[in-house]
Amino acid sequence: MAAIVMADDGIAFDGDSLARGPLGGAETAFISLAEALAARGHDVTIHNRCGAPMTRFGVNWEPLEKGLPDTADLYIANRGDKLLPAVPAARSRVFWIHNPAGYLKKWRYISKLMRWRPTVVFSSGFHAASFASWLPSGGKATIPYGISSVFIDAVPPAGPPAPRVAFTSSPLRSLDWLLELWAAEIHPKLPAAELHVFSSPKTYGEHGNARAGQMNAVLDRAVALSGAGVVLRDPLPKAELATELAGFRALLYRGDPGETYCLAVGEAQAVGVPSIVQNIGCVAERVVEGVTGYVAADDAAFAERAIALLSDNALWQDQHDAALAQQRNWSWDDAAAAFERFLPA
Repeated sequence: MAAIVMADDGIAFDGDSLARGPLGGAETAFISLAEALAARGHDVTIHNRCGAPMTRFGVNWEPLEKGLPDTADLYIANRGDKLLPAVPAARSRVFWIHNPAGYLKKWRYISKLMRWRPTVVFSSGFHAASFASWLPSGGKATIPYGISSVFIDAVPPAGPPAPRVAFTSSPLRSLDWLLELWAAEIHPKLPAAELHVFSSPKTYGEHGNARAGQMNAVLDRAVALSGAGVVLRDPLPKAELATELAGFRALLYRGDPGETYCLAVGEAQAVGVPSIVQNIGCVAERVVEGVTGYVAADDAAFAERAIALLSDNALWQDQHDAALAQQRNWSWDDAAAAFERFLPA
């Protein structure tokens, strides 16, 4: 058993957050890795902006302001450069980042990378390629996010579901583009089709509050398109989302250059939902082109592929079966096993 310390200084969340409501991808990943490492027998403590100490699913939670220990077998600093010097006598140090790495070219990051030489962990090939070759580090590794068991174990529908499409990402990640394409090109050809938007600023905590005006402007557009089959839904906790998604026909998501894994597409694929994306950011890595969905070359191809999936039962069944067979093979336990490689011998 190893002593593993994990630290995050972003938005406030705790050991109940995943069950209590929707949560952003980086926070979901952080909690999920900690719980998977604890399940593998390690002594795991999280130091973050939680309101009070607690223990959940074998993970100990401590408020960040109470300080961190001097040592650990493995220390995982999540996102923030101020966390890199913490746990000064850690036997192994990891810097887990969740955004494209261009921001690491700032001196405050470079100086700490030079001093502490952590192993920098990325979530996809696209993500790793954003790390400049001249930046200092103690090593680099690509470990994709795991898929939570609630998605891997979700019960698929008995047959092709109704032509309902899901969108489960931030409203600022091309939802306005999708609404326009839906209203102009997809819904007129399939008047019975529905686009369900599971999205809200509430998912993103303080960051969501800061951009709530921009987000709500896009969501207001979704409400205005109710006559075109658009349905605005509240985001759901992971277990409820997995059950709900399993009954959808497709997930449509253009992609975003600021994403480095995209759990929205990964989770949909794991429950057998064919997904259509464009080659933007990391999302093309989540779909097996022409097998579990499509990487559309342009907007016209995106609309054509969506119409085909929503209307062709045989096509949907093939891609649904392929997604279940091929996209459930990397769990958080697998990701935790990959992080164990950083434990000292």
